Amino acid sequence: MLIRNKILDEIKAGNISIIFRRWKKPGVKAGGTQMTQRGVLGIDSVKIVTEKQITESDAKAAGFKSKKDLIADLYDRDEDIYRIEVHWVGEDPRKALRADDKLSKTELDEVIAKLRKLDAGSQRGNWTQLYLQMIHDQPNTHAQILAESIGLSIPTFKPWVRKLKALGLTESLRPGYRLSPRGEKVLEALRQKHER
Repeated sequence: MLIRNKILDEIKAGNISIIFRRWKKPGVKAGGTQMTQRGVLGIDSVKIVTEKQITESDAKAAGFKSKKDLIADLYDRDEDIYRIEVHWVGEDPRKALRADDKLSKTELDEVIAKLRKLDAGSQRGNWTQLYLQMIHDQPNTHAQILAESIGLSIPTFKPWVRKLKALGLTESLRPGYRLSPRGEKVLEALRQKHER
């Protein structure tokens, strides 16, 4: 679920507690969380509603002046309207993870084991060290240039980088990426293992 920064800031401030979306099927589940560019949202409830069931107070809780404004903002598509109650959980936990480069041998081995598992589950073989090295060597390089350098399209390339980001090893920039302090430490350990 893509949410504009302005809306996320209002959710964080406690001014917005409901989001409305038109979907063929729900993009989030009640009781779950949603990682966003600003931090983590908690999903309290997800219900299908009709335009008639939307109230003026719903519109206000969604950050609109009126129900009419809210309805006008919803895409006019033949899809269900979902009423999603949300709350702010906190900052992106990957931020603290990225900065943590004080890894014990056990922690380092655990991260490397996760990378090996990603490699083993991939049809392209051992890709994790290659990606980490490429990002290390070419920080701030547009994703398209990085993708093309290894013969991939952006839609194929980016989900793999996100897997590294989820482990706290990379950071997104505009443009491109860089290794986090944690990522630098892990790449160094991978190189040492490779050299033995």
